[in-house]
Amino acid sequence: MIGRTGGVLLIAALLTARPASAFSGVQQSSETQPATVRDQKQVTPPEGKKGEDDDLGRIPNAPSPAEPDSGPAASRHGNQRVYVESVFTSSFDRGHLVVPSPQTTSSTWQVRVFVDVRREWHVTPRFTLTFSDRANVRAQNDLAFVSRENVINDWREGFFSWEAFDNWYVDAGRINLKSGVALGYNPTDFFKTRSVVEPLSADPSVLREDRLGTLMVRGQSLWTRGALTVAFAPAVAHATPIYSDTSLPSIDPSFDRTNARTRLLVKATVNAAADFSPEVLVYHEGDRTRLGVNVTRAIGQRVVAYAEWAGGAQADMVDDALAYGRQTRALPVGAPSPLPADSGSAFRHDLSLGGSFSTAPKLTLNLEYHFHQAGFDKRDWERWFAAGEGALGASGAAKELWWIRSYALDRQEPLTRQSVFARADWVDAFIRHLELTGFVNMDVYDRSSVAQLAVDYFASNTWTVGVQASANVGKARSDFGSLPQRGSVLFKVARYF
Repeated sequence: MIGRTGGVLLIAALLTARPASAFSGVQQSSETQPATVRDQKQVTPPEGKKGEDDDLGRIPNAPSPAEPDSGPAASRHGNQRVYVESVFTSSFDRGHLVVPSPQTTSSTWQVRVFVDVRREWHVTPRFTLTFSDRANVRAQNDLAFVSRENVINDWREGFFSWEAFDNWYVDAGRINLKSGVALGYNPTDFFKTRSVVEPLSADPSVLREDRLGTLMVRGQSLWTRGALTVAFAPAVAHATPIYSDTSLPSIDPSFDRTNARTRLLVKATVNAAADFSPEVLVYHEGDRTRLGVNVTRAIGQRVVAYAEWAGGAQADMVDDALAYGRQTRALPVGAPSPLPADSGSAFRHDLSLGGSFSTAPKLTLNLEYHFHQAGFDKRDWERWFAAGEGALGASGAAKELWWIRSYALDRQEPLTRQSVFARADWVDAFIRHLELTGFVNMDVYDRSSVAQLAVDYFASNTWTVGVQASANVGKARSDFGSLPQRGSVLFKVARYF
């Protein structure tokens, strides 16, 4: 039972959905090509849902002068929407964990009602304002009502775009800057860290769009043979510990998550051939510099192969996580590491290698291999379980072991070194306006996996209903089988304006 509070929130979203004229815009990522229109009515999908070719559209060729990389012209007529959504989530926990979790309570149900706004204003032909925000009201079994934790505002983007000269753009403000060609893991998406606040979906394609932008200044130049982007993000806040779902700031820009360190990104795209436009990136943060490359190649009419690589000097996941915990005082400064850690930096590689296949019945399939050298291999997993087995949830060892996993999740990086990712998106599945989206992410070492299936029905131009189920599957001593949550089911209703 969700209780009186949850019921009131669920009903409130439906009562506030007033009739409105049909929304004419079609959702479009700021880096993708325009979404495929499902029919003459232009049904607009909800957050993260795309047309049949949108995933292929994420594979970047060199942007044309009319479509700069996430710049003003790229989203000039799309990605504008306002909607109200009501969501009920029920979660299922595991009864026994090999390594006890230090978290004493868990959310078995949650109700959220939120207003989501993405808008652009064209002040002049060369000057555009962009704003993206989500205001949440939530209730859950382990959260007091009424308190500041019941209201959360996620200010995702707010920036201006100025075309100073033809094909020369300057953007300033809070920008969700995305990079990469893969779907499951993006090694070159350097601004993804700590940007996801409270996700409704585990689908990486959804998380990529629904996250906090970074306060930055960005310049872009486009020409016939390529494009150049330079982004500078200053440090305006101090680093803070990882937030739990009951400690999220209420009304706060959360610059501690996105602008705790000064960062610089330079990336260039070169039109080397008609269907080959590699992208090269250089990223600097603190005392570390990383390099990146994105390449794609069409194979026939329906297959696109792609690769995304990043590399640079860094410590392993254990040392990075514990160092961050001690820096933010979330962990005792002098506490010994529960796992062997390599404190020295070494050149480490990250790779996503995959392909996309589209079929005539509006079905798109993606298959990828992910390699994260700083993550856990089979021996590291054995050490993790051995260090925590039999420990108390309140012990320092258990806290540090789970902190390492939370750190990887907060940075949106795989904890394991090797994994396989598969995703399918089927538009107009079985009947018109029904979309099925599912993915599986499997740890190569122990064959455990996280799986999710979402079903959305676009009832009209203004109404969408959906259900989503996810599960962490595996043995007790496995990557996903050792997580406290066994699975969850989500129901949603959305009203577009």
